[in-house]
Amino acid sequence: MVSSVNPHVIVIGGGPSGATAATLIAQRGYKVRLLEREHFPRFHIGESLIPQTYWVMKRLNMLNKMKSSEFVKKYSVQFVGSSGRLSEPFYFLDHKPHESSQTWQVRRSDFDQRMLENAIEHGVDVQQGIRVLEVLFEGERAVGVRVQDEAGGEERIERADVIVDASGQSSLIMGKLGLREWDPDLKKAAVWTYWEGAQRDVGRDEGATVVLQIQGKKGWFWYIPLHDNIVSVGAVADYTYLFKNRESKDFETIYHEEVEKCPAVKQRISIGKRVAPYRAAKEYSYRSRRAAGDGWVMVGDAFGFLDPLYSSGVLLALKSGELAADAVCEGLAKGDTSAAQLGKWEADYVRGMERMRSLVCAYYAGISFGKFVAKHPHRKGDITDLLIGDLFRPELDETLSLINEELKTPAMTEVG
Repeated sequence: MVSSVNPHVIVIGGGPSGATAATLIAQRGYKVRLLEREHFPRFHIGESLIPQTYWVMKRLNMLNKMKSSEFVKKYSVQFVGSSGRLSEPFYFLDHKPHESSQTWQVRRSDFDQRMLENAIEHGVDVQQGIRVLEVLFEGERAVGVRVQDEAGGEERIERADVIVDASGQSSLIMGKLGLREWDPDLKKAAVWTYWEGAQRDVGRDEGATVVLQIQGKKGWFWYIPLHDNIVSVGAVADYTYLFKNRESKDFETIYHEEVEKCPAVKQRISIGKRVAPYRAAKEYSYRSRRAAGDGWVMVGDAFGFLDPLYSSGVLLALKSGELAADAVCEGLAKGDTSAAQLGKWEADYVRGMERMRSLVCAYYAGISFGKFVAKHPHRKGDITDLLIGDLFRPELDETLSLINEELKTPAMTEVG
């Protein structure tokens, strides 16, 4: 059965990238149908937003909703070395005195639902509980999708001028066309849970993301304060280290073995009570060989996933959704939905991803940002720009090159 009214655009997936693309396209007057397999709210990891999300949320008309929300305000990121020494915090407002420098720590189930509701308010036809079985092609061109409801009823075909794949790490089109390329260096895994009543900083540090290095530089913990007195605390390390050659594969056992190797985390959670299961996931980084083809474009994790060290995930989701939406609208307006048109944003976006990846790799290589900034104080602004997600400026490449040079100097790496 074929749907009787075909939209201009079908978006697969209702997470931040899909909701962003759908909303911005609908704002331009195009008919958009968003198909989401689950029913929101649903659990998702990745709670920390970085400041550059502000500009996309402004276009989405999400800012007032965020400002009036219960989400914890975030002003900085801090690093704790494996020796337990706290580096000088990177305060975003000190670097860029604009309201965009204050961001939020969010519970993703709540944030994602607000994003999806916002899409509905902008005229997107959101259908939840719909499973997209495959993207349909005629020759090289994507022309529609084959779907089925959650009850396993009759399959149907829905057609559109453009298919936006925002299906997350399962990435329907990437899998269908064999486009995934795994990052050879960033093969990480994570294990995490949530604590109530754990240590919280005060003042403008209350909402800070804290990155705490595990002894021996084997990995790191995130420490993210959420509302309702909850803190998200998780360990990230090489997959082989975290899950291979251990006496127990139990998530709780692994988690607390790593806590013992990070006294700063142990002290922070010692006064808290665990209030959620222990969860684990592979955090393997990857990227598609291309973002678009004739009649289709991929956004968010459907296009690529980058190690979560600097909380860039939601920014990359929103930014790719925004850039793809603009390319789709321009293409629909001029009758060009070719690969070149729908993917015209890809090169600059990938360069931004690569800048963040370089900073991630520098951390894993042992860079001490405190020592680097002490030696090159005029570069602190560039480091802060990268941490806030201002990734799309070529001028930052000079600082990244200098970091790579300094990594060859033993005194510039974190000891302990």
